[in-house]
Amino acid sequence: MDIENYFSANYQAARGKFLQLCEARGFTVDAYQNDRAKAPDGSDLFLDVAMLGSADAEHLLMLFSGTHGVEGYCGSGIQSALVGESVFGGLGPNLRIVLVHAVNPYGFAHDRRVNEDNIDLNRNFLDFAHEVPSDNGYGDIHAHLVPEAWEGETRVQADAALAQYAKDNGPGALQHAASGGQYTHSNGVFYGGETLSWSAETVLALVKEVAEPARRACFIDFHTGLGPYGYGEMIAAGSRAQVDRTFEIYRDYEVTDPDAGTSTSAPIQGTMAHGVERALPDVETYFVALEYGTLSLKEVMTAVRADNWLYQFGSLDSPLGRDIKRQVRDAFYCDEAKWKSMLYERALDVVNSTLRELQR
Repeated sequence: MDIENYFSANYQAARGKFLQLCEARGFTVDAYQNDRAKAPDGSDLFLDVAMLGSADAEHLLMLFSGTHGVEGYCGSGIQSALVGESVFGGLGPNLRIVLVHAVNPYGFAHDRRVNEDNIDLNRNFLDFAHEVPSDNGYGDIHAHLVPEAWEGETRVQADAALAQYAKDNGPGALQHAASGGQYTHSNGVFYGGETLSWSAETVLALVKEVAEPARRACFIDFHTGLGPYGYGEMIAAGSRAQVDRTFEIYRDYEVTDPDAGTSTSAPIQGTMAHGVERALPDVETYFVALEYGTLSLKEVMTAVRADNWLYQFGSLDSPLGRDIKRQVRDAFYCDEAKWKSMLYERALDVVNSTLRELQR
């Protein structure tokens, strides 16, 4: 099949394609319904899991799509292509494959990065009973990131204030304050929540169930929105020990580290990488976010802000609302054959390398 055909136009089509391919290739499939949200047409939403290999295998590879909802177009297409092209055929008996489809089914179905509670899931994997996260200075710029009007003088003034902040503190400081994760403004961007979300709870329970029997477990989470067009940046995440292990297993690749300032991503707190590492204290874990570029950082950040404004103050059923919905989709999904081919080729290379390492 042409690689482009593995990608889908909406969440429901992506889910159907993924499930059909997995069942045809002998995967065991489970579905977890998100009972807290619905798709735009009122239908149910699911986080789906496909598994291949022995439950007591010593080595595990786990691939995630749709942690940031609308970014699921990328991850789902890659997962479906890997299955459809029989990449996981002929594996050794001591390796298990687990594919998690649509970690954030609400965001995928509604073309949003956030979940049904405006939570950015990749800022939500915290031990909220013991961790008191910082807002990274977010409070200083919240009003400018989330203006009450998206057009006219209010927006002009908000953008000017953000530009001044970047001039005074540096563009990296602006990106960190805006996107590093904040826990004080539930109506803001990159909000990490006050408790674990349904998606985070489901993922962590699943990870403990399938990965605790393993000795080594590698996790790859597919993302879009940062970096050059179609390029898959390999971002190591988690604690210093996990990052160092990840650098070692991918020693032949250029792997970046947000905490060291080598990544297009700002340092982030509450990532899935931190969550799975905490859930598996006795397992040797590795975690990579494979981040694919779409548009410029400015365009992507503008789309994030516009989406937030739309659901706080705007109307979906308006010309501006429809324009913003298209803007958000375009910022995280390039519906172009070349881009999709680049995504798959990079993922195939990284996944094959990971499989070789896990089977050594």
